[in-house]
Amino acid sequence: MFVDSHCHLDFPELAAELPQLLAAMREHDVTHALCIGVDLPEWPGVLAIAQGHANLYATVGVHPDYTDTPEPSVADLVALAQADKVVAIGETGLDYYRLEGDLEWQRERFRIHIRAARETNKPLVIHTRSAAADTIAIMREERAGDAGGVMHCFTETWDVAKAALDLGFHISFSGIVTFKNALELQDVARRVPLDRMLIETDSPYLAPVPFRGKRNQPAWVRYVGEAVARLRDVPVDTVAKATSDNFFRLFKVARDASTHAH
Repeated sequence: MFVDSHCHLDFPELAAELPQLLAAMREHDVTHALCIGVDLPEWPGVLAIAQGHANLYATVGVHPDYTDTPEPSVADLVALAQADKVVAIGETGLDYYRLEGDLEWQRERFRIHIRAARETNKPLVIHTRSAAADTIAIMREERAGDAGGVMHCFTETWDVAKAALDLGFHISFSGIVTFKNALELQDVARRVPLDRMLIETDSPYLAPVPFRGKRNQPAWVRYVGEAVARLRDVPVDTVAKATSDNFFRLFKVARDASTHAH
């Protein structure tokens, strides 16, 4: 059995097909999924999806890429995180890939999320792109390790993975690890300790091989798990069990047998 630790089921291209997506999850032995908040105005939709399904969970946060959106305060995030089914703060972090100019606002937003995670004792879901050094520096300065969490959709070097692992974080692999040219990332997937690894789809993005280029869905997280198992030369059940166990432990989610009865 597999768990999708990061997806966006509230995005329009997925929300309209929720019953079919949940059925596909069951067919592929994907038992649970975590629906990620990316801004506050749309967040009630994320929460409603999680609260409407026993095997779905939610996070609350504002994505680093979102510029024209209400800034959360620590108090805002702490209050929203009290809602039933909210298990983490994020997605947060730094993204210098698409944005230019003075990005101090982005760093400040990241700090606010870390402080909220520490206050709520909920883990962080961290996004970093073209900003690894600053991401790790702020994690250290703000004591993100007190909250713990996951570096989602990891695409950085082993050195960055090691720095995050040293802070107590998990590393999550997406469909990118199945891409032929992702050799450096595949090396990281061989080296990350199994007890600190998660897998995800980041649906609707980054569909794994053999579906590359198509709209992604949580059912396909099993292809990520299978790719990691091949890279590590271990049975796929080993990866499935480890990544699922890690999910339940990190996000303090109780396994409910009824959610994956066939």
